[in-house]
Amino acid sequence: MPNSDLPADDFRHGLLYFGADPAGTPDGALQGALIAEGSRALPAITTPAAAYQAMLAADALRYLTLQVAASKASGHPGGFCSSADVVAALNLLGHKNLFTEVGHHAPGYYSALFLDGSLEAMGIRTVTEMTARFRETHGLLGHLSGAIPGVLAPAGPLGQGQHFAWAAALLNPGTLCPVTIGDGGMGEPYVMSAFKHYHTAYPATTNVLPVLIWNGFSQEHHSMVCTMSDAQMIAYWRAHDFDEVILVDAKPFDDAAQPGAFVDSTKFSLAQRLAFSTAVLDGTRRAADSALVTKRRTVLILKQIKGAGSHGSGSKSHHLYPQFTLQHADIISGLQRRALSRESWAIVRDNFRRAAGGPAGQVALTETERPLPVLPALPLQDFPVGGEAQIPSSALSPLVAAVGAADPDLIATSADGNEASGLRGVNDALRIRHPIKDDLYSQAPDGRVFEPISEDACAGLAAAYALMGGRSIWFSYESFAINGAPVWQTVTQAMAELRRRTPSTIAMFTAGALEQGRNGWTHERPEIENYFMALARNGNVHPIFPIDANTMQAAYAWAVSTSNQGVVIIGCKTAIPVRLTMAQSQAALAAGAVSLYESAPKAGAKTVVLAAVGDLILGSVFGVKDSLEAAGHRVRIVAVVAPRRLLRSGDVAWKSVNLPGVRDAGFISDGDFNALFDGDALLGISGGASAPLESVILRSRAPRRDLAAWRRGETTANLAQLLAFNELDAASLTARAATLLA
Repeated sequence: MPNSDLPADDFRHGLLYFGADPAGTPDGALQGALIAEGSRALPAITTPAAAYQAMLAADALRYLTLQVAASKASGHPGGFCSSADVVAALNLLGHKNLFTEVGHHAPGYYSALFLDGSLEAMGIRTVTEMTARFRETHGLLGHLSGAIPGVLAPAGPLGQGQHFAWAAALLNPGTLCPVTIGDGGMGEPYVMSAFKHYHTAYPATTNVLPVLIWNGFSQEHHSMVCTMSDAQMIAYWRAHDFDEVILVDAKPFDDAAQPGAFVDSTKFSLAQRLAFSTAVLDGTRRAADSALVTKRRTVLILKQIKGAGSHGSGSKSHHLYPQFTLQHADIISGLQRRALSRESWAIVRDNFRRAAGGPAGQVALTETERPLPVLPALPLQDFPVGGEAQIPSSALSPLVAAVGAADPDLIATSADGNEASGLRGVNDALRIRHPIKDDLYSQAPDGRVFEPISEDACAGLAAAYALMGGRSIWFSYESFAINGAPVWQTVTQAMAELRRRTPSTIAMFTAGALEQGRNGWTHERPEIENYFMALARNGNVHPIFPIDANTMQAAYAWAVSTSNQGVVIIGCKTAIPVRLTMAQSQAALAAGAVSLYESAPKAGAKTVVLAAVGDLILGSVFGVKDSLEAAGHRVRIVAVVAPRRLLRSGDVAWKSVNLPGVRDAGFISDGDFNALFDGDALLGISGGASAPLESVILRSRAPRRDLAAWRRGETTANLAQLLAFNELDAASLTARAATLLA
C-alpha cells in the first residue's frame, strides 16, 4: 500500500510499502510501545508481546536497510540483516553504546539512529530525507563515521572495532560496550589474539561485549569459520579466555526445512519467530548481565545466515550492484516481505526513541566532552646549544612521565620496546602492564604501558583511546609503524569530523633508517614519511621531525596541548648535537622551518640553500657546507621541522575540520618562506622519504633546484656506509650541489 496520504513531516514518509499485522499476534503486542515514557528498556523480555515487538524492531531495521541502500543501488545490506535481531535486542534493552568493526553494516546502524531520532540533528526526519542523503556529501557516509550523531567510532578496515570498544570500556568502567564482529572479519586470527592480549593485560575489564555475527559468509565467499560446529566455536572463544560464551543458533528453531547449518529466521512460522526472538532477547540480557554484573569475560554469538530477511542470501546479499534499484524484482520482493503496518512502525519508533533514555545522538558516551585533568607546566629541559650530545627520545621521557603523574588515565602503547628506543624513563614512570610484577623490567599489573607485539593493537588502542576522550601516546619504530597506520589514519579523519573536543592522537617513532644499518633493510622503511605527509593535506595531521633533544621536547609539549589533531613525531634514539635552544625550537615548530647556519656575506659568491629533513642527516649536510664554502660559495642550512606549515593554506583541507576552535590555520607566509629558502640554488636533502620537502621544492624561487632522498635499505656496518649507499654522504651531496651551480 503506498504512503502518498502521509504528511510530509511524518517519519514514515518515503516508505514504499506497508504490510498487514499477521494473524496470531500476541495479546498486548499492538497496544503501544512496551518501553514506557521515562523508561530505559523493555520491562520484561520473556513475554510473547516483548518477543513480538523485538521482532518488529529487527524487521524495521531490515526494511530500512534495504530500501535506503537500494535507493542509491549502492551499499551493503546483507551482513547487517543477519545481525538485525541482536542489534534490535541491544537497543531495546537500553544498550546504545554500540561499536562495530563492520563498516559494511552502516545502513543498518543509520536505520537504528533514524528510528531513535538521532538523525534529526542532521535534519533527517523522514525516510524520504534519509534516502536522499544516504551516500551523499555531508550526509550518511557509506561506512560509519563519527560525524553522524550517535555513531561512537568509525568503521572501515576490518579488525579495528574491538580497539574502540576496549578504549571506551577502559575509560567508562560502568558502561556496557558491545562490539559486533563479522565472521568474515574474524577469519583473521588477529581479532582473537587481540582479545586474548587484552584479557591478559586488563583481566578486571569485563564491560566489553563482543557480539559475533556468525552468518557463514564473507564478502564474496563462505567465511573461513563456516565449517565449525557450535561446540567448536564455543571452544574457540573459551581458548581466548572468555568465561561465558552465549550462542543463539537459529537452526534449532527452523520449521521451514531450510538446508545447511545457517538458516534465515524470517522464514520461520510466527510461533517459531517469536521463540527465536525470545531466545535472542534472553541471550542478550544474560550476556549483558554477565559482563556488567557478575563481571565475567563474555561473548554473545548470533548464528543465522547472511542476508536473513533481505533481498538475497549468503554473499550474494552483501553488495548492491547497479542493477539493484528500487525497481528490481528482488528488491521489491525483499521489501514487501519485511513491510510493517503503519501502527507497527509507530510502536518501533517509540521503543527506539525511549530506550536508553533517549536518542543515541544525545545519550551515547561520546556525545559529551570527557573532562580531563589540567596539566601542569611540563618540565622542559633547555639543553645548551653546542654542549654535550643528547638523546632526543630520552629527553621526551620526563615529559610523558609528568603528563602521566597529572593524568592517571594516560596510557602509552609500544610494540618494539621503549627501552630499546631510549625511553626506559617512560616504562619506569608508567610501568609496563603485565600480570607479573618485576621491577627489573619495569612491569606491574596496574602499569599504563600497553605492550603487545602488534602495531595494530598499539595503534588501535592508543588512537581509539584518544578518540574516546583519553590521553595516550603510541611509541613505535619508524620501520614497523606502517602496520598500525591504517587505524591511526581512520581515527585522525574521525577527529576532524567530531562535534566535540578530544585529546589529539600522538605517535612518536624512533629508529629511523639511518640508525638501522646493522639490522638491514628489514628495519629501514622511511617511506612511511611519505604516507604521513600525504595525510597532512587532510587538515589535522602534523608530521614533525625534531632535529635534537630540545625540538623533541617542544614537539611533544605542543602536541599534548592540542585537540582533535594527529601528531606524528619522528625522532632519534642516538645521542646527537643540540642545535637549537628551547625558544628556537618552539619558533621552528610554529614556522615550520628554521635557519641553522648561514655563511658570512661574500662579494660575488653564489648562495646555496641546503634544506634538510631529519636529524642524523645533518652531519652530512654540515659536511657539504664545509666543502661548498671551501669552493667559494655561500651556504644557508635550513632545517624543516614541521613541513605541514610549509604547505600553502589552500593545499590543506583545514577548513573541513568540524570544530572552528581546533582548526589549525598556521602556515608560513610567502615572505617568511622566501627569507628562509631564497638562493641561487636549492638542494633538498632527506635522510628518509622525499615528501616532507615537496612544498620546499614547489614554492622555492631558486632558479636551480634538486632533491636528494632515501632510495632503499641495505645492511651496512655503520652510518657512513648507509649514507654512501644512498648517495646521501657529504661527498655525493656536494657533487649534486656543484652540478646545480655549474
